[in-house]
Amino acid sequence: MTQRIVEQLKRIQGLARSLVIYQRPGRQKPLQALYSQFVHNGDLVFDLGAHLGDRTMAFVGLGATVVAVEPNPGMMLWLRRLVTRKERVVFLTEAVGSQPGAAEMALSYRTPSVSSLAAGWRETLKTRAPGFRKIQWERAITVEVITLDEMIARYGVPDFCKIDVEGFEPEVLAGLTCPVPALSFEFVSGALDQAILCLKELERLGEYKFNAIEGEQRSFLWPAWQSADQIRRWLASGATDIASGDLYARLVSS
Repeated sequence: MTQRIVEQLKRIQGLARSLVIYQRPGRQKPLQALYSQFVHNGDLVFDLGAHLGDRTMAFVGLGATVVAVEPNPGMMLWLRRLVTRKERVVFLTEAVGSQPGAAEMALSYRTPSVSSLAAGWRETLKTRAPGFRKIQWERAITVEVITLDEMIARYGVPDFCKIDVEGFEPEVLAGLTCPVPALSFEFVSGALDQAILCLKELERLGEYKFNAIEGEQRSFLWPAWQSADQIRRWLASGATDIASGDLYARLVSS
């Protein structure tokens, strides 16, 4: 079997895996229920790391206009095919980082959802996180990079910003100089220092309160929203051994 055929089979496996996880029937209703507390009819949402568009579709279903960012060309092709009501979506193929320019993105064929611009994050998780030890990043491509500030200059301040960019979240937030009302960013066991860096970037912009969701669940861990210091201590102590999840932030004052 030639190398080209092997790579093609890996891509097919990766796409099938993502479709099963992110496009399965019944996924949209609980997603919309979760995001309805942040996103309302007429809002603007940035979806950074849109992948196959499950969140994009949830935001559109709530009446928002969405700027969906996906620098992986294979995933962008399917994102455009899968997302309905395209008149409510702007598709961007750039990555988002701390400054404009270009960067190298490592693609994983079998697990395209962990394709990443963060080289240090990839190497750290291969040694610290059991679930990442067998992951391969087979190819690197060069992608154009813009900043959140540039996106805001083009489209306006988003009412909500979802950031799921596989270890590049601190870089994304470093390119933001004005607070946004609400956002989320991913955290992963083995690289919790990246989430702590995200807290530091947000503290530049204003006072936020935080809550967390484990994995793909739809309910928050705590009944009361936490301060940045409380979340920092929680992350530093190991985040209750949660493998991965998302931290949500609400602006209290800028």
